[in-house]
Amino acid sequence: MIYYNLAKFWDDEFKHLIYTNEPFNDNANTRHWLELGFPGKFTGDMCDMRNEQPSWNNLFIKHFEQLGWADIGTSYYRMMPGTVLPTHGDVYLKYVELFDLAGREKTIRRAVVFLEDWAPGHYAEYLNKPFTEWRAGATVEWTYDEPHMAANMGLVPRYTLQITGHVND
Repeated sequence: MIYYNLAKFWDDEFKHLIYTNEPFNDNANTRHWLELGFPGKFTGDMCDMRNEQPSWNNLFIKHFEQLGWADIGTSYYRMMPGTVLPTHGDVYLKYVELFDLAGREKTIRRAVVFLEDWAPGHYAEYLNKPFTEWRAGATVEWTYDEPHMAANMGLVPRYTLQITGHVND
């Protein structure tokens, strides 16, 4: 995991995107979480590159290209109060298929940029370590399937930008 801060250059345009909810794409984890007693909604609402992105989205893409990432995708994520995404590792099924990365999954990188300052009840965890009290621009990067989780037990939506890319192996 790598933690750093980006200087804020964006406005609140991300709050006005068209968000949709899609089921979590790991059926084994979903079954396990339901058996443990978690409620059935495990994901927040997303606005990915299939939809219109904010006017300044390309500045994020350029930042990660400068870090050596390729085939960068962005997805804005709105986690409403009461949503919990238990500890998991991402599987990137569609990304692997789109960019022919089968057998090269370890080259995949993921980053989360926190678009607003932390609010009470907003929570994240990376490699089993809590992450709270962030400022807008706080960024966490990881390789492929490192464990992480997110939750919103607060009273206002939690907005992040999820960025996916890969590096040459």
